Amino acid sequence: MSAPTNPQIIFENGHPAFAVLPWSEYQALLKQADPADVWLPHEVVQAVALDGATLVKAWRDYRGLTQAELAKQSGMSQPALARLEKGGITPRPATLKKLAAALGVEAEQLTE
Repeated sequence: MSAPTNPQIIFENGHPAFAVLPWSEYQALLKQADPADVWLPHEVVQAVALDGATLVKAWRDYRGLTQAELAKQSGMSQPALARLEKGGITPRPATLKKLAAALGVEAEQLTE
């Protein structure tokens, strides 16, 4: 499938704002996605590139979470999260998965 065949366009203020497509077409598009593609919002890239933040810190800030909130949601202590956010530490894969789940991202989006 090269393009959706039956999208519904929703307009706001006279301009297209959303495209809704049948579930089967959405699923087909997901299957076409390259798993090597890692998507990062501009704000996360900027925090990492310009401010020197780690990806975990950049994503936490992007999601508007405190260290205590993210630590609790990911089942780790706040001091451990603070050390991880400082950099120079490679988190275990299990820790990455927990952090990714708490942040609503894929683990690949937390690795540099």
